[in-house]
Amino acid sequence: MSKKSASDRQILEWRRNLAEELAEYRIYRRLAQKRDGEEREILLELAEAEKRHALHWEMLLGDKVGKPLRPSFRTLLLGLLARWFGFVFALALIQTSEERATERRSDDDDWGTPSMAADEAVHAEVIRALATRGRNSMSGTFRAAVFGANDGLVSNLALVIGVAAAGIDNSTVLLTGASGLLAGALSMAAGEWVSVRSQRELLDASTPDENSNSLLPALDYDANELALVYRARGLSQDEAERLAGAAFEKMRAQESVNALDTHTADFEEIGSPWRAATSSFLFFATGAVIPIIPFIFTSGMVAVLIATVLVGIALLFTGGVVGVLSGKPPFPRAMRQLLIGYSAGIITFALGLLFGTTA
Repeated sequence: MSKKSASDRQILEWRRNLAEELAEYRIYRRLAQKRDGEEREILLELAEAEKRHALHWEMLLGDKVGKPLRPSFRTLLLGLLARWFGFVFALALIQTSEERATERRSDDDDWGTPSMAADEAVHAEVIRALATRGRNSMSGTFRAAVFGANDGLVSNLALVIGVAAAGIDNSTVLLTGASGLLAGALSMAAGEWVSVRSQRELLDASTPDENSNSLLPALDYDANELALVYRARGLSQDEAERLAGAAFEKMRAQESVNALDTHTADFEEIGSPWRAATSSFLFFATGAVIPIIPFIFTSGMVAVLIATVLVGIALLFTGGVVGVLSGKPPFPRAMRQLLIGYSAGIITFALGLLFGTTA
């Protein structure tokens, strides 16, 4: 099919594709400005690839290119995130966008070249890798923050509306909510501190003693017990002896060698126990204070309704953020979080009504 036989619908689709490619080119350029080193180079190369794709649509359109169209709302949102929000957050959304572009190219786009479809698939994997770097660097603190906020929202909502449903006076509801906030925040902080600290201690126990390297030159070359270390780490006997022999040769040549080095998790990946504990405390407290606020200004079922709505909005937000950062559609994750939170609230509310009626 030639350009002359292209329908108006196809021409409009090409123009939309052109707008998308140009917008993505600008997004990658904007992200590259905020990075340096290898990440910057990778993002600039992705931008050049999008520019090539835009040229393809321009050539197809010819004199029918018309006035530039606006890209989709999603792409405009990506541009906004790339400009104002965190690098990882923007990459996570771009990852989803690239995956959808790959599906679109392979399903119903007969005008994109096979190399363009392959480019989009590779772009998704490149972005996935870059986003994974960022997720790993923030995993400990982010996990503590998200789970802390969600736990605070759900547990204190369930607590205060359950007590309120039992007909308890407003001051007691406030005292109960404040106590739940403090107790929960301290418990979360202590749990995170112990968890992260234990991980670091386990890692420390698995890390080779650096002082042992200084004694290695005194080993008997013929016995070569260094090979036993490598075999204990899971290597075959031949591979272990080869590595041990190579280490001895370097030591004989008086070269610097760390023969006992091994690949273990980095302390930075695990994070600081104090940072995780502080993050967990603050975010739990932030989440837990939301269902208390309405009871400061009003009481009864009005306060319960307002608290439920406020917590629902917050749960939608935190669930959506988790979905975005995991590279998945945010809406299902937001609704899942809302369903979990409201289920807990409904149960305690019903129990509060039951006990209040019984009393």
